[in-house]
Amino acid sequence: MDALEDFIIRAKAATYAGGGAPAASCRPASHDLEFRDGGFRYLDSYFGGTDFSGQEVVWRDGEPVWAMSYHGRVLRDDLISGAEAGATVKAALSALYGQRRFLGGFRFRRGGHDYIDIADGDYRAFFGFEEIRVGEVRAYGLRYFGGLIRP
Repeated sequence: MDALEDFIIRAKAATYAGGGAPAASCRPASHDLEFRDGGFRYLDSYFGGTDFSGQEVVWRDGEPVWAMSYHGRVLRDDLISGAEAGATVKAALSALYGQRRFLGGFRFRRGGHDYIDIADGDYRAFFGFEEIRVGEVRAYGLRYFGGLIRP
């Protein structure tokens, strides 16, 4: 694992999944989470709540080097609330980051909710989705993609 991939995992674990403190909003109505270590800076900036869209960016020494975009939403609010989906996602991602990775091939169960993450690629270039199933019904879904940024 190289320094960038290690930083991405640590930043993700320390911010949304880890309940990190909000940063100052960088755009009107955005929710922002930030993590810094050495020459690296990570910013997760998103809009919305139950239905949401955002982007994560990593800079090394002031230059953007990696990004990921995502959009997710509750599909069946009769089966899962936004708060329940968020709690399940946070618990699942914390377990995934504990394995020192952040992409796909992961299943997690919490309180009758089945979290599934499937991805193709590695941190250099990837796409994937996460979902929460309640029984056999997909109640929440998110699509994501990203990778390295090069000049």
